[in-house]
Amino acid sequence: MSNRNTLYLGLGAALLASVAMPASADPIFNRIASFAVANNLPKDADKSKPTSSEIITVSGDGKTLIYSDSPYGSVGFIDITDPAKPQAGGIIKVEGEPTSVAALGDTVFAAVNTSKDKANPSGRLDIIDIASRKVVSSCDLDGQPDSVAISPDQTFAAIVIENERDEEINEGALPQMPSGNLKVLALKDGAADCAGMKTVELIGLSEIAPQDAEPEFVSINKDNLIAVTLQENNHIAIVDAATGKIVNHFSAGTVDLDKIDVKNEGALKFDGSMKGVLREPDTVKWLDNDRFVIANEGDYKGGSRSFSIFSKDGKLLYESGPSLEWKMAEAGHYPDKRNKKGVELEGAEVGKFGDTNYLFVASERASLVGVYKDNGAEPQFVQLLPSGIGPEGVLAIPSRNLLVTANESDLVEDGGARSHVMIYELKEQQPNYPQIVSTTKDDGTPLGWGALSGLVGDLKEPGKLYAVSDSFYYASPSIFTIDAKQAPAKITEALTVKRGGQAAQKLDIEGITTDGQGGFWLANEGDQAKLVPHAILNVNDKGEIKKEIALPEELLPNQTRFGLEGITRVGEGDDAVLWMAIQREWKDDEKGFVKLLAYNVKDKSWSAVSYPLDKTENGWVGLSEITAHDGQLYIIERDNQIGQKAAVKRLYRIALDGLKPVKIGEKLPVVTKVLAHDFMDDLKASNGYVVEKLEGFTIDSDGNGYAVTDNDGVDGSSGETLFFSVGKVQATN
Repeated sequence: MSNRNTLYLGLGAALLASVAMPASADPIFNRIASFAVANNLPKDADKSKPTSSEIITVSGDGKTLIYSDSPYGSVGFIDITDPAKPQAGGIIKVEGEPTSVAALGDTVFAAVNTSKDKANPSGRLDIIDIASRKVVSSCDLDGQPDSVAISPDQTFAAIVIENERDEEINEGALPQMPSGNLKVLALKDGAADCAGMKTVELIGLSEIAPQDAEPEFVSINKDNLIAVTLQENNHIAIVDAATGKIVNHFSAGTVDLDKIDVKNEGALKFDGSMKGVLREPDTVKWLDNDRFVIANEGDYKGGSRSFSIFSKDGKLLYESGPSLEWKMAEAGHYPDKRNKKGVELEGAEVGKFGDTNYLFVASERASLVGVYKDNGAEPQFVQLLPSGIGPEGVLAIPSRNLLVTANESDLVEDGGARSHVMIYELKEQQPNYPQIVSTTKDDGTPLGWGALSGLVGDLKEPGKLYAVSDSFYYASPSIFTIDAKQAPAKITEALTVKRGGQAAQKLDIEGITTDGQGGFWLANEGDQAKLVPHAILNVNDKGEIKKEIALPEELLPNQTRFGLEGITRVGEGDDAVLWMAIQREWKDDEKGFVKLLAYNVKDKSWSAVSYPLDKTENGWVGLSEITAHDGQLYIIERDNQIGQKAAVKRLYRIALDGLKPVKIGEKLPVVTKVLAHDFMDDLKASNGYVVEKLEGFTIDSDGNGYAVTDNDGVDGSSGETLFFSVGKVQATN
């Protein structure tokens, strides 16, 4: 039933955009590889269990990455002799949960939490030989460690003993004893002087909970001054490594935030504000001997979403406010479900590549890294880099022009992406991400978007497309105008779908096509459990719903929640027929077959054909899009798999003159499909893992095909939206 003849679609598998990127005067970073850390597990390991890459470091020769994997109780190794082809280097199991790693030549210092519970913290520092993958010595830390750093001159190690609070006790309120502290070890020829370890008490410094320090992260400059953040206490201490004396300490202060999205309401509205928000810094990294940067996660009280630069004497030199968050929102990565905490900037790194000092800031919730040039004053924004889910560790390797992220989240138990280490290279090249962004509105805020599902081309203007967002933004269903002639493509407008003058509620728009009269037909995937029917909607050029057409009664007894996933129009005026794809089998379908529905606009009659699905070893296969062009119906067929398990991400075509739909209730004829394009190479082209939801496809008025993925509104997702052209669409026999 599946005829796999060929169809020529330009050279689309190698394309990431419809037009060439503009020339770049300066070198930029692009991702060159991704490594799923589950691939590092022994052959007999249960790979259905979560693993993680949290904090990451590199061996002295720059060829071996080492990361902490707390869930699996191990330290992992990745061979990056060829950074574009990282190889599994295995793991070493340790007794406890590794929380941080720092390399010194051929050895690794791993901080390991051995606490039986939060009220009785304990831990140690394991010194691991990289070559033999063995622990050669250990230091008892008398507390739960959270961050470790080696001084640039390799004479000191500093370890934060967090003794973290239990968020289940009194809603996580401070104080919760015992307090944490800072450990300082002298190093000689790579060996740690455990017996001479200094304990630096950090109590009595902050105003919030002075008896419970809650230190979080540590960094050492070339003068052997240690900067340590006390996150929940919103404080920073500067410690002399040689003496163990606190030479300065000060509050991280507060930030006033305007034009931010502060409500989890199914809509992106950057019109709120928060005043006097505690910065609550997580990562700290020295920019030079006098300045350091802090990533303000704001996870306790919540919401600071910025990064700041301070001098060692406590003077605030720069505050980003929501500026980086806005750029992430323009790239479709704003995590609306995390309001009011926003993008939660957590990780940071500094590295000098050639003559340029770069600053990297990672967002835990947007899963992006902001790249800046440090010019000594206000940092200069360079680009955004896509990461895996929840980047925690960021590592610069200037000697090899590389940047690495360790992405903490492993969603294997929910069928999602694994934890990944991602590698980027700096060179003169064109950026391959983001592939689609939105415009900045007149008030300076981003035009928010995400979870794109369906696409359609403008009837007259080549490169002009329209897209819809699905039910993730349930309070603001939108039709977006896209200029695909730009690189990256740009969302220039958003039209709200309205009912009775207000934004229509509880819509799950999965498909869009033009109506030939300046408006659109929309496919709404219903959910009978929520009393939302499967339906098609006709909206005018103002977004107002003028018609709402339910599916015929004969279909409804066999419906499931997997409904309409695309809509397209064939013919004009009274001859128009709307074709719709049902995503998965309904109760009256034979297994492996789904319906394509046809609705005659003039006589309001319904008919259908049966479509044969491809088979897969994992998960299910269904339809995501349907598009009419030049006598053909083009249909996206995909599985629900991600990463290495993904197998079916394909475009099929069906000749319209061979379609013979029959009335609902009759035996449905089975269509003959022809493979038009396999999207796997397109989905791998930006060197990340293969994303699940290839949702939209259309062909513009000039015959160019475009595809887009759904990023799930950055909920349980890396947030990446891939938007690319597959070139000219041209059917052949």
